[in-house]
Amino acid sequence: MIDLLGTAAGAALVFAATDIDDIVVLTLFFVAARNTGRPRTWEIVAGQYLGIAALVLASAVVAAGLLVVPDPWTGLLGLLPIALGVRALRHSDDDEAPAVVTGALGVAGVTIANGADNVAVYVPVFRALGPADSAVFVLVFVVLVALWCAAGAWLGGHPRVTRAVEKAGHRLVPAIFIAIGVVILVSSGVVGHLLDRAG
Repeated sequence: MIDLLGTAAGAALVFAATDIDDIVVLTLFFVAARNTGRPRTWEIVAGQYLGIAALVLASAVVAAGLLVVPDPWTGLLGLLPIALGVRALRHSDDDEAPAVVTGALGVAGVTIANGADNVAVYVPVFRALGPADSAVFVLVFVVLVALWCAAGAWLGGHPRVTRAVEKAGHRLVPAIFIAIGVVILVSSGVVGHLLDRAG
């Protein structure tokens, strides 16, 4: 029983450490849902679950030695939030914040792009775990995704957050997505890798 609790606590710590930035993204999605109706609440939740599930599955496959992920190239996923942010900037008007993504697959795509670095953490963790402990990790992740979505929904409904996004949302929301993409590209080392190949 103590081992089970320790494993669950470890899973919660790993999830929180790797997904803290998802709270910001989820909050923006929920604000967009309130202001524009897109993405819908169920699409945000479903997309978050799909994205995290894809990251966990990819990590488990890599941990089992069935696939080798070329390390810095995963950083190219940072191009997705940049593209979404640029598109939203180009199509925004002065009256409302743009819906950066409009469906569950869009939310999942942003979650995967934003969590590409999670794989680097999850792989060694899953390598070290047995089947029972891996199942505990997955169950804890399932619960915490729901908690993350609830936190994002609460923040997205907070009057101060909503007012801030309403005031500057047509520029702020796309800018945050572009910033997330740039951070992914830079922190992954893919930019340096591309410069080395070009040089």
